[in-house]
Amino acid sequence: MMETLAGLREIACEQSPLSRPDGSATFVQGDTSVLAGVYGPAEIKFSREMHDKSTVEVLVRPKVGLPAIQEKTQEQLVRETCEAVILGTLHPRTSITIVLQVINDGGSLLACFLNAACMGMMDAGLPMRTTFCGVTCALDDDGQLTIDPTAKEQKESRAVLTFAIESTEKKILTVSTRGVYSPAELQQCIAAAQLSAQKIFHFYRDSARRRYSKS
Repeated sequence: MMETLAGLREIACEQSPLSRPDGSATFVQGDTSVLAGVYGPAEIKFSREMHDKSTVEVLVRPKVGLPAIQEKTQEQLVRETCEAVILGTLHPRTSITIVLQVINDGGSLLACFLNAACMGMMDAGLPMRTTFCGVTCALDDDGQLTIDPTAKEQKESRAVLTFAIESTEKKILTVSTRGVYSPAELQQCIAAAQLSAQKIFHFYRDSARRRYSKS
């Protein structure tokens, strides 16, 4: 399924492209695409288990080479977002692992990670209190705001902000920023991201509806 949304590049998603994980999804935003595989709830080593909830682990695999500091930072942000929505208390002493493979990075990669992770978790049927999505904003030297920037737009920008937004009340779950911006610009980015998030959630619903009407 593919759709063009105002302010966002063309987005597309395919659920269950992989047979081995419990859930999987490919998410595409413009020239950026990510494959997510979700495993669990599954058994976990005694040393890593939590007695009151499931342990969430996120692994980012770059297109080439081994994960570096940037990937570790991305893993942490995606993990914190997933932990905020997964009803982990329903599956204590288990592990949930989300593997995110970069197929192509054409900009707004972190947002694409978040969207792929959410669609993969939905595909796995994980119990969640709400869904979430990722939206990236870029600010140039003139204060011009771009939603879902390309790699080139990101490189030329003064600041890049990525928000993870939950679908129930459109609250910000996590945020990653680089560069310099004013408090007013931050509020402007949040408002623009929340507006775009509504369109992504609509896309989620449409894609789920089409999928289940087929089955």
